[in-house]
Amino acid sequence: QLQASGGGLVQSGGSLRLSCSASGFDFVGATIGWFRQAPGKGREGVAVISGIGGNTYYVDSVKGRFTLYRDNAKKTVYLQMNSLKPEDTAVYYCSRALGGPSFRGELYEYWGQGTLVTVSS
Repeated sequence: QLQASGGGLVQSGGSLRLSCSASGFDFVGATIGWFRQAPGKGREGVAVISGIGGNTYYVDSVKGRFTLYRDNAKKTVYLQMNSLKPEDTAVYYCSRALGGPSFRGELYEYWGQGTLVTVSS
């Protein structure tokens, strides 16, 4: 299972750190992705971190602002979000990839409850 947390209300330009806590599977080797869904829009892949090597991948709209990292001892992946914009407002979810890194949501499993991020202008 995966559980996202850390969302909240922040002003434009502010920062938040989201956490994704894992249990019940081999976390060290797992590729974990963060996705978001804004009101009235489809799900969008935001950032992915691979298991072996911890390589990270970001969608263009968050490059340079978001940083993804993992603590294998705590079985947790963190998404540090800086310079937040109103368009970052969404429910954020984390999930485990069925295969390698991808921004395609259909290639992921173990979707938990998301955490709401609201960025005010």
